[in-house]
Amino acid sequence: MIDYWVWWVAAALLVGLELMTGTFYLLAVGIAFVLGGVVAWMGASIPAQLLVGGGLAVIAVIVAHQWRKARGTPAPQPPLDRGQSVRVDKWNPDGTARVVYRGTHWNAELAPGQTRAETMYIVDTRGSTLVLSDTRP
Repeated sequence: MIDYWVWWVAAALLVGLELMTGTFYLLAVGIAFVLGGVVAWMGASIPAQLLVGGGLAVIAVIVAHQWRKARGTPAPQPPLDRGQSVRVDKWNPDGTARVVYRGTHWNAELAPGQTRAETMYIVDTRGSTLVLSDTRP
């Protein structure tokens, strides 16, 4: 098989794998391999092909990593229920309660360092459990 086809088939496989992962790293290496295939198509020796394809792959992965790191991950959003008030009819001996919120029954627990009250405020959610405070956050 001619050298440039090997590069281009490898690039196509990497880009295909990238479509399944979505990380951009395999796409960067795939683009570098395409350029390695272009160098092979122009008649460069195998060491020159490896230097261009491999060198550009390393550079492309570093650039992709820096781009991903610069974008970062978005800050977590606060719970939409935070600050909403609920009425607690009865506290259980273990410090939990059942409250009605948004038309359904929820488990509730007291946030650390808080005192029990009839009207409480949601400060956090843990799954289907509301964490309550006696002061509005």
